[in-house]
Amino acid sequence: MRSKKGIITSNKMDKTLVVTVHTYLRHPKYLKRYRTSKKCHVDNPENKKFEEGDEIEIFETKPLSKLKRWTIVPPQTKPEPKA
Repeated sequence: MRSKKGIITSNKMDKTLVVTVHTYLRHPKYLKRYRTSKKCHVDNPENKKFEEGDEIEIFETKPLSKLKRWTIVPPQTKPEPKA
């Protein structure tokens, strides 16, 4: 299961988010690092409210529509410390 972290760029669609994922690559000859970005359409099945600029983790799934191939990783709840 491939997973990536990205920043929400659009939350205007119903049950769908657009997330921008940045990756760093190295030029084969000049060895300089440069940043590329990719926009992914992400399924938001429970239609949770997210704001633009939030950082989320997504994972790859089977194709859900023409553009959607990613789903949000459910947030992990941290156990409360026992006193």
